[in-house]
Amino acid sequence: MSFLDALCRVIATFFGAGYAPKVPGTVGTFAALPLYLLLRKLSLSRYLLATALITIAGVASSSRMEKCWGKDPGQVVIDEVSGTLITMLARPRGFREIFLGAAIFRLFDITKPPPIRRLERLPAGFGIMMDDVAAGAISAVVLAGVLKMLRRPR
Repeated sequence: MSFLDALCRVIATFFGAGYAPKVPGTVGTFAALPLYLLLRKLSLSRYLLATALITIAGVASSSRMEKCWGKDPGQVVIDEVSGTLITMLARPRGFREIFLGAAIFRLFDITKPPPIRRLERLPAGFGIMMDDVAAGAISAVVLAGVLKMLRRPR
């Protein structure tokens, strides 16, 4: 295995989280939360840049791993990481809010309401990543609305 293949494997599985024997997508989502805790300290523009770079690395690494493991392999969880980080654009603060964001993302990622499911048809890494990017975007809007309601003074 080349260095590039090994690097792509580490990125695509998000440091091995994708090797979880059960529910690797959920494990990948929750493995992204410590990264969110680090990145949330950044300005919004830098947070967006970091998330975009992770998404681009995800497209490249998942494309390469799809060649090794077949169509949309379960071990690839960088798409969940990217989707989770996009969800967290709503900037949840406390543990409950962060957990709520992760749960909302998993709901949209698992159910894949239209038009999210159609994005899986894109080629290679784009098909792996873009449905989670869309699920993350929808989740961010939903989470922002919920947080606004929860933070409203009574």
